[in-house]
Amino acid sequence: MFLILGLGNPGPKYQFTRHNIGFLAVDVLAEAHGIRLSKHIQNALCGQGKIGEDSVILAKPMTYMNESGLAAKALLKKYNLQVDKMIVLHDEIDLPLGKVKLKRKGGDAGQRGVRSIIQRLGEDEFARIRIGVGRPLDREEIVDYVLSPFARDERDTLGEILEQATQKVEDVLKETH
Repeated sequence: MFLILGLGNPGPKYQFTRHNIGFLAVDVLAEAHGIRLSKHIQNALCGQGKIGEDSVILAKPMTYMNESGLAAKALLKKYNLQVDKMIVLHDEIDLPLGKVKLKRKGGDAGQRGVRSIIQRLGEDEFARIRIGVGRPLDREEIVDYVLSPFARDERDTLGEILEQATQKVEDVLKETH
């Protein structure tokens, strides 16, 4: 069994922001594989099902991004999963919009949700699907930028970007066989 955790912030205010692209990717995975995200478990909105041959728990922490580690740790414990059975989907300002990359382990690269998970778990041996959202020109505007909605022209490519991210998740799962 795998825990697939999409990072974001709860509530309608943040729903379609760059910071919530991890939530959006989990929604696409859920729809593609017929998994309903309907249960509130361990500070997260969750759904259980299968992706290919693998049993999965899809989850969106209902804490704010900076506290994502609370839900990650609690869900891993509840389902008795090792850290290497977790895949985290998150926004990445160091990648241009549309670029999606897999990272197996390592630091948080300034992503506070990933930082929270590493701090709470005390280890970094989990896969991350880094979904590029681009970066503002002015470093001082990063918070406002990631908490802003996608521009109209960016929304046109959002579906393709989310498909790439879900394909990366499916590829990671296939590699385990």
